[in-house]
Amino acid sequence: MLDRNVRFLRKEIDLVVEKDGLVAFVEVKGRTGPAFGHPLEAITRKKRRAISVVARAWIARSDFKARSYRFDAVSVRLMPDGSFELEHLEGAWTE
Repeated sequence: MLDRNVRFLRKEIDLVVEKDGLVAFVEVKGRTGPAFGHPLEAITRKKRRAISVVARAWIARSDFKARSYRFDAVSVRLMPDGSFELEHLEGAWTE
């Protein structure tokens, strides 16, 4: 992990991670039940634009030189039996 809870202009990215020179800006969404829909539905176009702003700021002020960048999403759902279901979408959207 390179960074977490990165803030810029009142916007935030949950995680910045790296593997083999690829940097992923990761948005994590969770839900405790189905009443509010799937967690990934909460990553709206407005939210994606905000994450892009923070990502550009992170790149500008970081010394880390990546070969490429992408945006990922992770959903965390609490299941009725108390277990958690995780879903990781690599390249969930493009800028």
